[in-house]
Amino acid sequence: MASDLAFVTYVCEQASLFGQGKRLAHKKMFGEFALYFDEKVIALICDDQLFVKPTEAGRGLIENLHEAPPYPGAKPHFLISDEIENAEALSKLFAATAAALPMPKPKKPKKAKL
Repeated sequence: MASDLAFVTYVCEQASLFGQGKRLAHKKMFGEFALYFDEKVIALICDDQLFVKPTEAGRGLIENLHEAPPYPGAKPHFLISDEIENAEALSKLFAATAAALPMPKPKKPKKAKL
């Protein structure tokens, strides 16, 4: 089941309450969504559930930690449920996760077709 844009918007708005709005973006991918923070993919929204990439920094911020794969065959991510309602905690989690993740590798330029 594809995720609802209203849920994605709600998650982004919650994080935006603590000044993260300009640094947070979302893109639709295969009926689901990826959340970007400072151009880094920090989370996925699949079946209207928030899955944050696992980091040690994030692990220390989540009180009741649950891990689950966002889709079949994926590595486990932090499954966030109650923390979505706590805008300050969600914002801190997003910022800590982004700080712990490396910058994405630059994309190679496309070759011209002959």
